Amino acid sequence: MGLFSATAIVMGSMIGSGIFIVPADMSRVLGSPALLIAAWLVTALMTIIGALSYGELAAMMPKAGGQYVYLRESLGPIWGFLYGWTLFLVIQTGTIAAVGVAFGKFLGVFFPSVSQTHWLWHVGSGNVGLSTANLAAIVIIVLLTWTNTRGVKLGAAVQNVFTSAKVLALLAVIGVGVLLYFEHLDGAGLASNFGHNFWSLGPWKLQGFLSHHGEWLGQGEWPRASLREIVLNVAVVLAVVQVGSLFSSDAWNNVTFTAGEIQNPKRNLPLSLALGTGVVLLLYIACNLVYLSVLPMAGIQTAPQDRVATAVMQAAFGGLGAKFMAAAILVSTFGCVNGMLLAGARVYYAMSQDGLFFKSVGKLDEKTKTPVNSLWMQCVWACLLCLSGQYGNLLDYVIFAVLVFYVLTIGGLFVLRRTRPEAPRPYKALGYPVLPALYIVMAIWICGVLLRYKPQYTWPGLILVLLGLPVYWVWTRRSKNVEQAVQ
Repeated sequence: MGLFSATAIVMGSMIGSGIFIVPADMSRVLGSPALLIAAWLVTALMTIIGALSYGELAAMMPKAGGQYVYLRESLGPIWGFLYGWTLFLVIQTGTIAAVGVAFGKFLGVFFPSVSQTHWLWHVGSGNVGLSTANLAAIVIIVLLTWTNTRGVKLGAAVQNVFTSAKVLALLAVIGVGVLLYFEHLDGAGLASNFGHNFWSLGPWKLQGFLSHHGEWLGQGEWPRASLREIVLNVAVVLAVVQVGSLFSSDAWNNVTFTAGEIQNPKRNLPLSLALGTGVVLLLYIACNLVYLSVLPMAGIQTAPQDRVATAVMQAAFGGLGAKFMAAAILVSTFGCVNGMLLAGARVYYAMSQDGLFFKSVGKLDEKTKTPVNSLWMQCVWACLLCLSGQYGNLLDYVIFAVLVFYVLTIGGLFVLRRTRPEAPRPYKALGYPVLPALYIVMAIWICGVLLRYKPQYTWPGLILVLLGLPVYWVWTRRSKNVEQAVQ
């Protein structure tokens, strides 16, 4: 794969369903146009710093497995295994499942019988079971897994086409904002979300949020709160909503998993990370400005099934506009699932090569040279996760584990600078050590806040990571026994 295909994997893995859905939930928590944009700016800052930091590691170790390899080489084999273990159990497969379920959500615009509430098989009163939306997710996961078993060139070709299509979908949303500006049209959101209202809604919503969670940090009403109390509360609530915006911007690191199949990886990997993340984040911020220009805050908060982008196109062009956007988002989620499937299987393949995963996963197909067994194993688990909950639940499970390993990997950058100072570094992380350290501080703060305010999702994720410790011990002992038997 060349630079264009590598950049397409970065952008295609990032642009999935989140940007078209999560602003609804974020706005319900924040209640403020200013804070909604601030949350996306925080995400943009963290993502770009992360990508620039990973660029050094990618250029230094352009091997299949990406982040797994960086952790293995910087912190030791156990940390690489814990990442691969968590990637398989929740990070990669959970993201694939969440985006697949979003595909079913938007398919419901054309086929109302496809819905998360239309159950074919249901367990209890929760969200576990097989709905028609989950079934649609399972169908595309199986279909795209089969496509990727045909070879990396076909998988990359599919990714290039669908990434181009999903970028056009974002540009269509931004085009609505441009139309409002140049045609001097007054979107309903302009009057209610901008001007003096841009800043005025947030504090009362924030106070209600923190009071609801039993930890209002200030004393009395906001007009009498100190600056320190206001800043602290804003920092807390922005951390909570990062679940949505960081998830929407995540998976940019997937291109590093395919390093072994990229031309001139020492140049193209860092460049694709910088180009891909930069372009996508600019599009995301522009989209949120358009949402706020077209819909009042209440319209964003109450968009049907959280489909904010389709609500915007409905307001601008009627039913035809809503269906056009829903079709574009179906293309977007389809392409995102493809990119995630293609990349994730390479990590389990690399783990198997190190004797830390099933031996069959480390085999390549003789004709296509793809890790077919790894792809199908990933497919089966992702399909099972589709049955485990709705879109929002899957997001909460994923993002905490993602941040833990981003912190560890960027921490590994500091370790490698000290332990391997003479190693070739075709690219060095911009702003080192200040920017990588800033990322670590921000990510640790978000993790701490999520552990406090969303314990039902974050603690299970942490436990899953820790469960990898005894598994690692069993696997390494088994590998040693096999080596001794061979000798």
